[in-house]
Amino acid sequence: MSGESHHLAIYNFGIHVAPYEAGEVEGFRLREPLNFEAARRACGYVGRSGYDGVAGPESWGDQTFPRFLKGSGYDSGPSSLSLWEDIESLLAFTYSGVHAEALKNARAWNVRQSWPPLVLFWMPRGHRPGWSDGVSRLELLADEGASPAAFDFKRAFAPDASAYRIDRDRVKRLAAENASRNGALLDRLPGLPV
Repeated sequence: MSGESHHLAIYNFGIHVAPYEAGEVEGFRLREPLNFEAARRACGYVGRSGYDGVAGPESWGDQTFPRFLKGSGYDSGPSSLSLWEDIESLLAFTYSGVHAEALKNARAWNVRQSWPPLVLFWMPRGHRPGWSDGVSRLELLADEGASPAAFDFKRAFAPDASAYRIDRDRVKRLAAENASRNGALLDRLPGLPV
């Protein structure tokens, strides 16, 4: 666990295969509010940035995008920025339940990436990252690999920069608790188009 001093930030970024309103990404669009609600209900969730001009949480600064967007033909891409209590809480949400079902279908909605899909980094409690923080950390991970400043689930670090040992049993317990909180959301997934 992270201890009392920090929260875990995650920033992710991709590029859709078609504009957001296109039929090719309808499955993503229909699952997006379910994923946001599943995160909100998940153990260890702290909060997320909203998007300027979109109803919901306040945006954590001006939304910016990594250099990987250049040449795509788009001026934005699907991205999110959120805070969690620790790595185990985020893992339990990411790879089970509603979000895991969306991940299973992500290849249908997103172009193949040559950059990391996400970056993790620690923020002192009471502080929240801005979009530009997420972008710079993702680019750092892409350029230099995992480090205490920018890492992923495969090579994680603790706030003190030491190697982080993930408690897999705790991840399983949290995933089970999340499932009990999100049953109604899971029931809405069958029949949604991919």
